[in-house]
Amino acid sequence: MEPVIKTYCDYVMNLDIDNVHRQYHDYEYGFPLDTDDALFARLVLEINQAGLSWDTILKKKQNFFKAYDDFEIHKVAKYNEKKIEKLLNDAGIIRNRLKIHAAIDNAKKIATLQKEFGSFKDWLNHHHPLTKEEWVKLFKQHFRFTGGEIVNEFLLSTGYLKGSHAEYCPIYKKIIKLKPMWMKK
Repeated sequence: MEPVIKTYCDYVMNLDIDNVHRQYHDYEYGFPLDTDDALFARLVLEINQAGLSWDTILKKKQNFFKAYDDFEIHKVAKYNEKKIEKLLNDAGIIRNRLKIHAAIDNAKKIATLQKEFGSFKDWLNHHHPLTKEEWVKLFKQHFRFTGGEIVNEFLLSTGYLKGSHAEYCPIYKKIIKLKPMWMKK
């Protein structure tokens, strides 16, 4: 019997190319994000996943972008009670008051970090590299609804922590080529 040669990450190896998890794996997971709005979107999606399956979030992702004004940080930071009620009544997203308030408060915090560091991405870059534990502590000091798993997945999914893909996965090789040298540490 010949040994099985792994050519893809185990969790998507047998999934159809059209599967939402396979699409996310192949085109988003672990790839560096270039804009603060994209980073903020990923953070909000990770927060909304808490207690739910990632499948649910991936299937509702476009609804989230529509409901949250494409995650434009400065728009979300200005949400008022009327907008919060609209979000709470939107069946296309996760209707959780704590998660909605966390998105708004985190948008305000990111706007503050942008003033201090130039961008949310620059704030992240300023602190890179940290251990997972150090990142979790930092996020808990600055943001709402950011426990260990949320921070870990946010950082894995945006390339700040290693481990989003197995080294034998072809996507791993694509991501390594995209990362700046200092991020490969």
